[in-house]
Amino acid sequence: MVIRRGRRSGLPLIVAVHSRALGPAVGGCRLRRYDTWQHGLADALRLSEAMTYKAAVAGLDFGGGKSVVALDNDTALTPQLREAALEDLGELIASFQGSYRTGPDVGTGPEDMVVLRRFSPYAYCAPEEHGGTGNSGGPTATGVLAALRAGAGQVFGDASCTGRTVVISGFGSVGSGIAAGLATEGAHVVVSDLEPSRKEAALASGYGWVEPGQALSAPADILVPAAVGGVLDDMTVPRITARLVVGPANNQLTEERLADDLAGRGIVWVPDFVASAGGIAYALSRESEGYSHEAAQKRVEGIGDTVTRILDLALTTGTTPLRAAQRIAERRLASSQAAQRPLRA
Repeated sequence: MVIRRGRRSGLPLIVAVHSRALGPAVGGCRLRRYDTWQHGLADALRLSEAMTYKAAVAGLDFGGGKSVVALDNDTALTPQLREAALEDLGELIASFQGSYRTGPDVGTGPEDMVVLRRFSPYAYCAPEEHGGTGNSGGPTATGVLAALRAGAGQVFGDASCTGRTVVISGFGSVGSGIAAGLATEGAHVVVSDLEPSRKEAALASGYGWVEPGQALSAPADILVPAAVGGVLDDMTVPRITARLVVGPANNQLTEERLADDLAGRGIVWVPDFVASAGGIAYALSRESEGYSHEAAQKRVEGIGDTVTRILDLALTTGTTPLRAAQRIAERRLASSQAAQRPLRA
């Protein structure tokens, strides 16, 4: 873990590397407001661990990391300050010499990766004209849809979502992609977002709308958390009506024990680090491993097979999908570490 104050911006910069057992650590760059920079540090640590599990379960030869530029609540983020902060972060990422690699996350996008690339080539998802794969929202949505169909197959006995009510909490680039895919299949899609202006776009697309405070408890067959993390807690879990919960929001559970609470209520929760792996799987396949678009897309769609494996393991071992996914990741990490261990004379 490295914490530094940017020499251009004066802002706190954090890079947390959780594991490099399988390969270089990867994890997106967050530029957002926190009450204190220590909250940004906690975010980086928690998310870097999730990235380790995400990469391991997805079969990627990468570890987990995260970077954070922490803004306080009083600092105005001018274009000049934004560029200075990104240059500071780019300089810090370059010091890792490829052992930590990044991409867009909350508060950053493809254009920001162009700034980071002034200092290090290891900034993924830059616009295509700059040699990257662009916005990862499409592949992320594709992966979630694959996970959702696999989950529906176990919960409802049919992978098709035709006629099912799906509530999507978060109507950004990923949430809207999921909504479009489900609507094409004949699902009844209801969406929600904290940004009021998105209501008009949702209604114009033919979707239902529910206010953000009611999204998690709205009548539904499937719930898709597609916005911020930390939404499944002691207050919200008892109110969920859906039998299947699967979505791309990171760190959905405020505590791991809530996975047991969900299972106890007969709700199948597909771990977020499994469902959300499509974006990173696509970008790394294309930009680091040289896959074609078709081959990378097939890898993303393989998330459905991974979810089926996890849910089958959970059933046969009498555990939660979270613990089943963790076991798969931990076995892969352990075998990699054992392979790297030098032989004794």
